[in-house]
Amino acid sequence: MKFIFILVIIIIHYANANGLANESSPYLKQHASNPVNWLPWGEMAFKKAKDEKKPIFLSIGYSTCHWCHVMEKESFEDKEMAKLFNKYFVCIKVDKEEMPQLDSYYQNLYFKVKNHVGGWPLSIFMTYDKKTFYMGTYIPKTKKSYHEGLDTLLPKLASEKQRTVEFKNDNFTKRDDINISLGSLSSSIQKEYDSIYSGFGRGKKFPEASKLSLMIDLSILSDNRELRQNSFDMLDSMALLGLYDHVDGGFFRYTTYAAWEIPHFEKMLYNQAQLIPIYIRGYLLSGKKLYKDVVTETINMSEKHFAKDYLYYSASDADSNGREGGYFTFSPKEVKGIKDFAQMDINFKGQIHLNFYDKKRPKDFIKLRKKLQKIREKKEYPFIDKKINTAWNAMMIEALFEASVIDKKYLFLAQKHLDALVDFMFDRGELYHQSLIGLKPKQKGLLEDYSFLISALISGYEVDYDEKKLDFAEYLLVKAKSKFYKNGIWYLSDDGLGIRADMQDKYYTSPLAKMVQNILTIASLKASRKYEKLAVDTLAYMEGDIERYQSALPASARAYLMQKFGIVTLKNRQKQLQKDYLKIKKIEYPFVVTKVIDNDTYVACTMKSCFAVDKKFVNIKKSIEKSKNRL
Repeated sequence: MKFIFILVIIIIHYANANGLANESSPYLKQHASNPVNWLPWGEMAFKKAKDEKKPIFLSIGYSTCHWCHVMEKESFEDKEMAKLFNKYFVCIKVDKEEMPQLDSYYQNLYFKVKNHVGGWPLSIFMTYDKKTFYMGTYIPKTKKSYHEGLDTLLPKLASEKQRTVEFKNDNFTKRDDINISLGSLSSSIQKEYDSIYSGFGRGKKFPEASKLSLMIDLSILSDNRELRQNSFDMLDSMALLGLYDHVDGGFFRYTTYAAWEIPHFEKMLYNQAQLIPIYIRGYLLSGKKLYKDVVTETINMSEKHFAKDYLYYSASDADSNGREGGYFTFSPKEVKGIKDFAQMDINFKGQIHLNFYDKKRPKDFIKLRKKLQKIREKKEYPFIDKKINTAWNAMMIEALFEASVIDKKYLFLAQKHLDALVDFMFDRGELYHQSLIGLKPKQKGLLEDYSFLISALISGYEVDYDEKKLDFAEYLLVKAKSKFYKNGIWYLSDDGLGIRADMQDKYYTSPLAKMVQNILTIASLKASRKYEKLAVDTLAYMEGDIERYQSALPASARAYLMQKFGIVTLKNRQKQLQKDYLKIKKIEYPFVVTKVIDNDTYVACTMKSCFAVDKKFVNIKKSIEKSKNRL
């Protein structure tokens, strides 16, 4: 009887399912029972559109996206709206985390046409031969003050007259008259800095890790105290106001207003992974205990909620039981009688979200946290996207290797995660992009997977000096070059889509910029002119846009500075390098790598020459820090 009941449920499910029923992506599965006749991206969808002479509606999102949920509930689950979609369009759903190369292409196109960033859900209307004629993000079901409703928009867009404009995604071009300097980059980043609320931009506040890292680099290279203080102020604001989860630890994706108060309550693995190294840098420069605590708490949160079998899940949702921020906020009743809540506003839909407005934690913070944790234990944790993403896992592994400067236990943890990721995602010489635990990965690796795993391996080598890590990093670089580098141009994938890699740091570091940083680093560690030339050739096609956009392309600007100022390779015996690991990390020159040699004397070299030799660390440190004035 039980078997028959289960069989009936399965039959009902597939009877109501669309073309996403057999997909493995958690996001696509969320839409598998929509009355919209969704199809996954592929030849079948485009052939159907051509055969039926229909335009295409492409919707790009991800499983923990709040506004994706809103648009689904309003329009994609609505039977009358579904009739319009199905009548006029062939509808395609894409998980941006499954196909980041597609998302990157259309986000770039959106930016160039609209002159501002897009977001998710991203709504693209195109012809069957992929000529885009209309773009939006979240579009309401019916007319609002800010946008026409889908109920009237869809019939309009379906008509032939509405398909006359094609938007094109022009590619970056090489320039020869380049003028990039510390001064221009510093000026650019200062213009973007919000000195009132300590962050970048005047609206929503995102924890732009690449830009913050560049600001720290510039403060060091130019001895700019203002930039350094701005960096610390931003680290303080992100750690003490609404972006940070003061109860469980870890960062939310962004705050909805400029003052860092009310977050969008998603937690993304890549945010944790890219902010941990920034707080480590802040701690090494300032000695501030708060920054060290943030690192420890964020790692603990990630291990508790995101890790299984030493693999990391992708993200957790903003919503809990249908209410945005439900798990993370507190009702006045829940916290009644708890000391110190006078400093916390009832500021999110009648709920309390913790902010330390006086920019410091209260003296009894540990007790306060424990009380709030007990309240949370009674709540249901938000939905977790259990997809294992190679690039994001690699980012987190790199963060753990970096965190070993604070506590050596993180080296052990990083190695466990690295071994698990390689066992799961690397098979017979091939790296894969993503999968679910228990399912064999099928989607081959993208440029981002190679870029971030190479970077993690380099970071690991600089902690334990295991040559196998460096050799594996070089193997992956050679493999990536053969797959993604064609006629002097890097591509995001080798799946035939032909989408060029770009330099924009969107929600995380540009894979192309990270790859150039990797190539420069491996060139220095291996003393390889071949790799140096590859990096220089790649930068030649990037420099014109770095000059134009300056700090708006922070990771690319950092790669440019690495090449211009030079990476310093600091050499000594392994025992001495590991003994002085903390001291080396505190050297105030941002581009230092370490390498083992059979010599008990410190040697500091660039690709051009070795410029300092000394047995005493204090002297070699001075030589490196002075070198920025003459390299």
